[in-house]
Amino acid sequence: MCQKRHAEDVKGVLPYWPRIYCKISVDHDRRIREATQLAFEQLVLKVRRSLAPFLKSLMGHWILSQCDTYTPAASAACRAFQAAFSPAKQPEALGFCKDEILNVLQDILLKETADTLSDPQSVTEEEREAKYVRMLTSSLLGVKRLLSLLLQSDRTALETKLEHLVSSGKFWKYSKHKTPQVRGAFFEMVCSLCEFTPGLVQAKAAQLCPAVLLSIDDTDPVVLPPVWEAVLHVVSTLPDCWTHVNAKKGFLPKLWALLKEGGKGMAKALHPNLMPLLSKLPQKVTDPNLDFYATFFTALMQGLSSERAVSSPSESAVIVTSVVECLRYCMLQNTGDDLSQEKIRTMLISQQLLPLLEKGIRNSLQHRPLFDLVTEMLVSWEKKAGLHGESEENSSKGVFQRLLADFWEDVGLLLVSFVDTEEADPRALEGVATLLHVMRYPGRGGGTNPPKKKSVRLCLSKPEEEEETTGIQGSEAEKLVNEEASGFLRTQHLEDAVCQLAQLCLVHVNEKNSEKHLVFLSLLLQSFHTPRVFSALNEFDERISEDECRPDQNPVTRFLLKRVVVWLAVVRRSNTEHLVEMIFSSLRCCSRQETTLVLNHVTTMGLESGIILQIIQRASKDPQTCASCSDWLKGSVLGEQLLGLTEELCKIDSSSRSSTCNHSWMLISLVLSQNHNNECLIGPVYMEKILEKLHTTLSETKSLSNAGNMEPLISFICDVASSFFSSVQDCLLLLSAEELLLTVFQLIAQDQRHTHLSESLLEKLKKVCVAGVQSLVQHCTCEVREGGFLHSAAVWVVKQLLTGSLDIKSLQVLVSAVQNVVETIISAGDETSPVLSHFFTLLTPSQEDWTRIRQVLPPQWVKTPLLSNRHRGVYDKPSRETWRFRESNRLPAHLCVCALLGKVAQIAAASRCDRGVADGPSPLPNLTNTVSELLFALQWCKELKWSPAVVSAYHSLLAEWGLSDGLHTRVPLQSLLESLYSRSLTDGGLWSLTLDDYISTNNLAATHGAALRRLFGSSDSLFPVSQSKLSTLQVLCPAMTGTDRETLVTLATAGLINWQENDSKMSTFLLHGHICIYWKNKSGPCVADVYGCLAVLQCCLKANTPVEDEVVQAILATVMEWRNSREDWFLFSCDLSDATSEQLNLNVEMMRFLSWLVTHKSSILGGNQWDFLLCSMLAWLEAAGESVSSLWNPWVQLFVCENSALIVKLNQFFTSSSPDVLEKLPSELAGEWRDFFIEGVYNLLLPLPVKITEVFSDPDDLLFPMAVLQSVGLALAHVPLQQLTQNSLQPRFVADQKTNLPEPLQTLLNTLCPLLLFKARPLQITVHHMLEKVMPQLPACDGEGDSSKSEDDGDEPCLSPPASLMAVLTTCEELCENILTGVQVGEFAVVQPLSVEYSYILGYLLAWKLLLTFFKSSPSHLRAHYAQYLKRSCSLNKLLLHLFKLMPENPVYPGQGAESKEGKTFFTEILSLAVDETKSVEWELPHLACSVYYSTVQDLPAMLRLWWNGQEKRVSMAVEKFTSRYVSPVLSAQEISSVHNSTQMFDSMTVKARSAAREVIATYSVDDIYIELVIQLPQNYPLGSIMVESGRRVGVAVQQWRNWMLQLSTYLTHQNGSIMEGLSLWKNNVDKRFEGIEDCMICFSVIHGSNYSLPKKACRTCKKKFHSACLYKWFTSSNKSTCPLCRETFF
Repeated sequence: MCQKRHAEDVKGVLPYWPRIYCKISVDHDRRIREATQLAFEQLVLKVRRSLAPFLKSLMGHWILSQCDTYTPAASAACRAFQAAFSPAKQPEALGFCKDEILNVLQDILLKETADTLSDPQSVTEEEREAKYVRMLTSSLLGVKRLLSLLLQSDRTALETKLEHLVSSGKFWKYSKHKTPQVRGAFFEMVCSLCEFTPGLVQAKAAQLCPAVLLSIDDTDPVVLPPVWEAVLHVVSTLPDCWTHVNAKKGFLPKLWALLKEGGKGMAKALHPNLMPLLSKLPQKVTDPNLDFYATFFTALMQGLSSERAVSSPSESAVIVTSVVECLRYCMLQNTGDDLSQEKIRTMLISQQLLPLLEKGIRNSLQHRPLFDLVTEMLVSWEKKAGLHGESEENSSKGVFQRLLADFWEDVGLLLVSFVDTEEADPRALEGVATLLHVMRYPGRGGGTNPPKKKSVRLCLSKPEEEEETTGIQGSEAEKLVNEEASGFLRTQHLEDAVCQLAQLCLVHVNEKNSEKHLVFLSLLLQSFHTPRVFSALNEFDERISEDECRPDQNPVTRFLLKRVVVWLAVVRRSNTEHLVEMIFSSLRCCSRQETTLVLNHVTTMGLESGIILQIIQRASKDPQTCASCSDWLKGSVLGEQLLGLTEELCKIDSSSRSSTCNHSWMLISLVLSQNHNNECLIGPVYMEKILEKLHTTLSETKSLSNAGNMEPLISFICDVASSFFSSVQDCLLLLSAEELLLTVFQLIAQDQRHTHLSESLLEKLKKVCVAGVQSLVQHCTCEVREGGFLHSAAVWVVKQLLTGSLDIKSLQVLVSAVQNVVETIISAGDETSPVLSHFFTLLTPSQEDWTRIRQVLPPQWVKTPLLSNRHRGVYDKPSRETWRFRESNRLPAHLCVCALLGKVAQIAAASRCDRGVADGPSPLPNLTNTVSELLFALQWCKELKWSPAVVSAYHSLLAEWGLSDGLHTRVPLQSLLESLYSRSLTDGGLWSLTLDDYISTNNLAATHGAALRRLFGSSDSLFPVSQSKLSTLQVLCPAMTGTDRETLVTLATAGLINWQENDSKMSTFLLHGHICIYWKNKSGPCVADVYGCLAVLQCCLKANTPVEDEVVQAILATVMEWRNSREDWFLFSCDLSDATSEQLNLNVEMMRFLSWLVTHKSSILGGNQWDFLLCSMLAWLEAAGESVSSLWNPWVQLFVCENSALIVKLNQFFTSSSPDVLEKLPSELAGEWRDFFIEGVYNLLLPLPVKITEVFSDPDDLLFPMAVLQSVGLALAHVPLQQLTQNSLQPRFVADQKTNLPEPLQTLLNTLCPLLLFKARPLQITVHHMLEKVMPQLPACDGEGDSSKSEDDGDEPCLSPPASLMAVLTTCEELCENILTGVQVGEFAVVQPLSVEYSYILGYLLAWKLLLTFFKSSPSHLRAHYAQYLKRSCSLNKLLLHLFKLMPENPVYPGQGAESKEGKTFFTEILSLAVDETKSVEWELPHLACSVYYSTVQDLPAMLRLWWNGQEKRVSMAVEKFTSRYVSPVLSAQEISSVHNSTQMFDSMTVKARSAAREVIATYSVDDIYIELVIQLPQNYPLGSIMVESGRRVGVAVQQWRNWMLQLSTYLTHQNGSIMEGLSLWKNNVDKRFEGIEDCMICFSVIHGSNYSLPKKACRTCKKKFHSACLYKWFTSSNKSTCPLCRETFF
């Protein structure tokens, strides 16, 4: 409200705000308190000065809220206070309200209780107590805050009221309150009283001093800091405080106990206060001083051993700091010459400081802060002893000199005790070395100086408060102790002690070979590498004779050569780091010549490589050391040693790998990769030689078949090379380095099957290669020089591509290696660097190589575009083997090159996009040519339909790399178009198809038609037609303008009409009123010329180019003229095996032209022309029938396909044309077609599929004429039924086959049914379509059914469907069971389209679809016989199980949008089985399975219901769920609709349907009888039983009525048919009953429910009649032969 409303509106709240604020600001809920303060802040910001009249009523609780124990609420209150008053105004505001504030706080502290602050009736005791404690804490802190913010005058005026507060006994009891927060707040208030009202404190000293000084043992974390702050304030403010407290009995014992326990975990808060306290203790408290100090420091030292101090390094450090500070203070307070002070000094050093040092040396107190503090104290003593040359007068100088002497004497003995023992503790020796190092270099090394004592408290709840100090820090005592003590120790005592310790170490090393003392000596020399120390070591060595000791020899050199080198040469020394460090510590005192001498001597000693490695690492550790050792590092001694070591390593086999070898490789890696000031660590000559050796070794591994055994060696070389390439600038300027990098690249670019390298090693090699290329690009010239790495690598890669015969895996590896190089070039190089473009140029083959590798591409690509009318081509003398792929996993070189260059171009383009420079020309040269070749390769794969497997794998690889679009978007459209057009015009063939695919994929004909037309200029430029021009023209024809196409038609027509032989080169004729000139071949007409003109004409006609009828008549006349004069051009009734591709092409174009005539110009054809057309078609068909063995030839296949297409066009024309069109035909034409040509066509066409499958038995063979089967199938789809039933197929019968069919029908079935299993989908669909026409005719051949069984037979009669079809089903059942054996019912088995499994399942489902068609077309009595057969054979049971594995769980019809509400499923949409492959082939099998299931539930509901009831629960539930959801609604709606639309009429019975209620109402009336039955379909129809309910009935007895209802229910449940058929059966039954025929006393029905027979079997005793089938079941189930009614024996 405050933020949204105007200020004047908000001011209206102010009169009510104080009462509300005072109540909710102390609420139990902390969130309410915080929200209150936040709202108060907004109110303050809005009303500003208007708040003034209400301050006195607000300020008390406002101060209380600023001290809230909930930090967010307190912070919010402080922000509100700061928003209301600036810092300068805050004291004035508080002074204005001081009395009211104190009244509020006093009332809470002295008057209020838990029950008065909260309502006991509504607040729990726990909440009341919590609020009371919070209010007490806030009130005490509020008094402190008030005093700290008030002006001094206001504080004085407030003392009277404060005296009333502190005079209360209740107030002093808060020091012992049970809650720590209250006690802590009390002591904080006491601190403020001491600071701001000292007079009041003095007056109340009697109560204050005991309350504070006797509470020092309160170690609660909340209480202890304010308690000790109060203690310091009391002892500072009240000098006579000890008169009110017995220090000896009350204060000190508590202090000693607290110190002995290390402050009980509160050392950080307690111990910094000890020295200020010590400075304020009067003499009467500390007497006697010696005992006091002894007790004090003993307690402190005991605190170091407490549990918390031992476990917490920070606690221990605070205690140590406090001990040393207090000790320094006590020393400074006792610098007199009297005996008592001397005893104190002695006691402090011998009994306190030295034990502390000993403890620090032995355990975790080392190394900081103790050693730093002691060193600082010694420097201070030295200054006071005058050792630093200060001129200040100091009367105690002698005291400090004696003090230092005594200290060093005692410390020396202490240190010797640690060192001069065989069982010396290594940790203690390290501690000694650390102490001496700190004393040598105070303030240097690890750790920081100890923090000075600061009484600073960080209070998060009060951000406005500044850091508070106790006021004691400014005391003289602290100034005295913390005086500046910087500088080094000037005394000789330190070096004397070091020399003594060094000599002791030498004794132990010489006599006992003590490794511990050797390490300690090394640590000493690191800090004290002075001539005096080395002289002492040399003097002590008795084995060095006077002759050996030359006066001019450096003692350091002598020590190194005679001692350290000997120690270093000891075999199998576990650790030599300390010796190496000792060498370099000593070398600091040597010249460069002496350093080189010593290190050369060490190098030639034959030491282990690990030691040399440590020496070189130490030498190159810092620039100063590296500079002093440079002569040795670059010298020949070290270089020769390293070269020999490299040669030795490269000879070692994998069996001898050891840690020594590892150290050796690390050494080689170090000297190659380490550099100083961009210079090699070792001499360049030796570096070159080492690299040459590594390259030679790595090259040898490429030729080894067992390179895997060399892995350790290669791994080491990788590590060395990687370190070298990464660390050394300009490393690739060395020829050997480039050769090494090339070898590494060749190893990673070859398949592991050849190199036998592991994955981990390959990853190492890749990292080496990346590091090398990075170094090359970053530090070398921008040019790719000949012979360099990039040039050599590109040449090698191109050689691999063109001659390597790579498979998919090898190509992946090679491209991945090149990709790494390219990405590294891009990431490490400059945008303008030409390195990448040079490298790309080197990777690109020359034009000659491009042409050569294109020409060797297998020619099988021709088949697909040729048969799909996208390509018109010829092939010289094709053979069978030409069109069969040789099984190989090797990729053609062209594909490999395109993949590699495409990947490189893609990476370059992606990097440009990442840098935001996607626009503009590509930096890669001739990228358009590369993209054209890549599109060519992709088109080759596409025409092969991604087959065989290697081509499919290649395409998947390109898709994975993102190259499946050919990168055509990376180059300008016009330049790519021009490139593809020029290649198409020159070479034709696949280039034309590539151009066509590019145009169609990008829809260029619609979007860039002008650009396409600019390619060819004018259409006459494409004449005279060559093969390549024809291919290009076919592509561009759809994009041409109408004028261009008309010009082409004119030129093509001219060529066709003027076809006769003529010697003249130029022919002129009149066409369309224009003079046309046509240039001819001098040699006269040939097939190619005529074919070209006809093909051009056909291209234009396909593009809907208008042609006048006269022109068409002229062209047709010309073609008919060829029939007479060039009969050899027509391949009529002959074997096509000898025909050339040119001849076949000419006939194909004539077929296409005739097909176009039938479709578009039938009205202009006369009788002779129709005769020519039909006779040609028939003659070509005869030629096709005689040339089945030549169908491996794609051009022969094209010949048959186009002829079949012509047959289809003729069928469609004669069957689908309008009467107006047919009337214009010659009068006898339709009859001739119907009576003569149809019979001739299908007598030739029907046997053709059979012949094809006999000649080509393997459908997976690439020579298999699948396209022919497809086109023939489309033609056979129009076969009339009469041609099937009266076929002229070769008779085919099966022995012992029972059949009632005529011979032609049986032959048809025996011939076609097995083809349902042939793995050729077009053939399977074609056979299904033909047999589907025949199936309805077959039941009539079975007559009355199974006549072999008489009525007397007990079993129900059954009749087999056609045996040929059942044989196919039996075979398919076994195959499907094997295929689907691992799939559960309800799961969806995904079948790969067009696979072997697909063809078997497709044949199985098609056979069942035929069987269900046969069943549906059968009469009722035969249907029962057929159903009985299916029941006995269990075929239907198997089908249903298979269907529920083939139907998808969610049979949604594909192609629906996600938001579609149509709800189309496979059950609502009719399945269209097209012969030609469609895009829906993926969903064809699931849709077919759903279609078969729907037909089953529709035609065999009773058998389905019986099967469902017999299944296990899991299966039955899955079936019911699926059927109820997807099938039942559709089937029920269809049943109701069929009843509603039925035309069947019944005498005396009417049937009506109610679709909404899923009900059928049947009304039967005869004479005076009226019956109404209601049939209701269940939700899971047909699985559930149909409900038959009673309607109105008149004139029927109850029992009879029940019987009839039961009969109708039985018929509907157990008969396989529709509801109308069930009602018809029931009506017949009732009619028989009225005719006087009695019911069967078993089923209570006149007509049997399944075989529809009447009761004929009579009992001789009771004369009742029964159905034969009912009696059979009675005898079988009861195991008796008695009459069911009278129980007499039945005869």
